[in-house]
Formats: sequence, structure tokens, C-alpha cells
Amino acid sequence: MELNRLLLLTSFLLHVKEGRASPARLVCDPRLIHKYIGEAKDMEKKANQCQAPSVLSCPVALPPVDVKMTQWKTKSNQSKRREILCDLVLLVDAVRGARSQESQECWAGQLNRLYRHAEAFLVLLKTWEEEPWEPGCSAGSKELDTAVIFLAYQRLLQGKLRFFFHDLAKDLCDQGQGGGRDPPSGA
Repeated sequence: MELNRLLLLTSFLLHVKEGRASPARLVCDPRLIHKYIGEAKDMEKKANQCQAPSVLSCPVALPPVDVKMTQWKTKSNQSKRREILCDLVLLVDAVRGARSQESQECWAGQLNRLYRHAEAFLVLLKTWEEEPWEPGCSAGSKELDTAVIFLAYQRLLQGKLRFFFHDLAKDLCDQGQGGGRDPPSGA
């Protein structure tokens, strides 16, 4: 199991930029998170172009992905990381549940792609810090509509993950570990 996670993390980091991949680079280069946000939008768009809407027979639990900036700013980076880990665990579980119920090839293909991306971020955040992480996550909503899963992932990247990387960049990037960083647009 650990070997699978290591391989997944390696493939994620290689996908980011072959030969120059590092967590600090992901944090310090805002183009990378924007790239993943663009890919999330693309997945949602392609899934919505499938022939028929996909409705699940059993609901899946999705994380609460909305960000309340006044609360977000008061949290420590460790607390933010734990919250995002919980969100990613719930999202990966939701995608896994949706994939097991999906019979349409178009939707299944996009769910597989979403699963790989969300799992890669999950592995990255789990392995980034040395402090162990223990799940204790609560769902935000139960959904039957597969399209909502794609939207939740996109909103998680655009919100919590992007803001978290911005907050980390203040410490990491100023120490010469990855170059300069512009603040996220809309922050």
C-alpha cells in the first residue's frame, strides 16, 4: 500500500514538471495550482458533455468546500492542512463510490481522471508533513448527482487549496525554496 502511494506521489510530482518537481515548487509557482484548477474545470466540462446526466443510485458524501475567509485567516497552517486532508478524503471516497455505481463510459472516464488528481493531492498533503494525520472528517452534503462531485473538486482547488498554498508560500518561498510568488487572484 505504501509503495502505491509513493508511486502515485512520484507520478503526480513528475506530472507537475518533469525534473524540477517539489512540493515547494508547487506552492511557490502559482501557475501550477492554476493549471490544476484549469484541469478541474476541463474535467467538469467534459463530464457535463456526456450523453445523459448521471444520477447515482446511492448518495455519496461530499466535503464542505466553501471558504469563510474570516475563519480561514485565523487558522494555523496545520489546521488548514488537516481540513483540506479531510475534504480530500471525503472527495476521494465520493469519487470511488460514484465510480462503483457508474455504468456510462463517458462519466466513468472522467471520474477515473478526477480520482487520480484528487488522490495525488491527498497523498502529497499526507506525506508533506511529518506530523501524523488521523481522519475525523464530517461530510457537508450527500449527493446523487455525479456532476456535483466535479464542482466540489473544482471549488476545493479554487478555494481552500489555493489559499493554503498562498499561505505556505509566505514561509517557503521567502526562504529561497522556490522563488517568488504572486498572491492568488481574487484573494
